[in-house]
Amino acid sequence: MIDPSLFDPAAISDEIRAQNADILARLSNLPDTWSVPPSVVRERRRQGLGPFPAMALSERAKVTEIDGPGGPIPLRIIAPPDPTGVYFHIHGGGWTWGTADEQDPWLDRLVDRCGLAVVSVEYRLAPEDPYPAAPDDCETAALWLIREAKRRFGTDRLFIGGESAGAHLASVTLLRLRDKHDLTPFRGANLFAGCYDLTLTPSVANWGSDKLILNTRDVRMFADNLCGPNRNRRDPDISPLYANLSGMPPALFSVGTQDLLLDDSLFMAARWTSSGNRTDLAIWPGGCHVFIRFDSRLSEAALSRIDRFLTAL
Repeated sequence: MIDPSLFDPAAISDEIRAQNADILARLSNLPDTWSVPPSVVRERRRQGLGPFPAMALSERAKVTEIDGPGGPIPLRIIAPPDPTGVYFHIHGGGWTWGTADEQDPWLDRLVDRCGLAVVSVEYRLAPEDPYPAAPDDCETAALWLIREAKRRFGTDRLFIGGESAGAHLASVTLLRLRDKHDLTPFRGANLFAGCYDLTLTPSVANWGSDKLILNTRDVRMFADNLCGPNRNRRDPDISPLYANLSGMPPALFSVGTQDLLLDDSLFMAARWTSSGNRTDLAIWPGGCHVFIRFDSRLSEAALSRIDRFLTAL
């Protein structure tokens, strides 16, 4: 069973307490994010005008495009000379914000620490392009990688992963590959702080207004952007928590105890296990939503856990 001491407030380090307090203070003093169109938020992020400094861009990154169901799909590729495998990455941002170039330091780390090439997909965003645009683009990009990996990277040792909405889309992509194409090509899935139930798990619904990266309203708005008003949000293609999860690859679920999406990872890891799949669950005391975005000893420990998980497969 899960160690209850991980949820004891005494387990949270002074460093993380101070970091969380700083995040809350910064975000609480900002104008309402939802008072402007998503396109305005995206442009401010591109200009580095968000509440936190932008992450550095990789000097090794190259962009290629593939044909997609809604037009060209850009793929951001960072690769070492002789990759030992390929990591298919799907970025977060609530299906509404975010880009493939906003987390290059994490992807550079996978190149340097694990010897992997990384392919990050620039999928279409809601609400301009609601469901099924994002999962359609991720599915298309995954199929491209399965076809091209050996020729382009010299290896067919494949992994998949993402953060937040990216972890959700990674799960949906795995299910689509299995159900639509009879493909199970990925050796492992790195799923960090995913949202797997768009009807909202208890930890999301009961969180409230405190903006420790996200609050209840934010997740509800993101889900509305993706789904619109008339979708069945328990459709497994929208909420993979409700899917048949048999035949999934080994997965590492990572989440902080101060992440409002905590239940999503706890529930999904339990279902992953009960479906007969190897499951690792990393619970990090005090970690906020996708806390690896911020430098700390906790972030280094979580990133090192990911390194070890991927290297061992």
